[in-house]
Amino acid sequence: QWTLEESGGGSVEAGTSLTLGCVATRTTPGGYTAGWSRQVAGKEREDVACVGADGQVIYADSMKGRVTISRDVDKHTLTLQMNDLRPEDTAMYYCAAVRARQCGTLPYNYWGRGTQVTVSS
Repeated sequence: QWTLEESGGGSVEAGTSLTLGCVATRTTPGGYTAGWSRQVAGKEREDVACVGADGQVIYADSMKGRVTISRDVDKHTLTLQMNDLRPEDTAMYYCAAVRARQCGTLPYNYWGRGTQVTVSS
């Protein structure tokens, strides 16, 4: 059983940057795919970025060019660097993971509690 804990959310102004962090509190043998999803209350969840066990990285079109996902396998951490934030990026951001080789092959089945990002204009 994994436990994922996010950090780094907050309230920022449009055009600024924010870095979200996620740490897995238990060791995770074998390859896994991890990513970040976001959700606004009343709307569907959107996958923002994913990094597969094979190293492939996928970004949502809505944030492509403004976001970078990275992972440290040894430290069991996942980071999301977000730049040029916009009010429409306001959402709860969740760290998620699944025992899969590639992004998009299996749904995430481990989730953190989320960290709120609020971007004001």
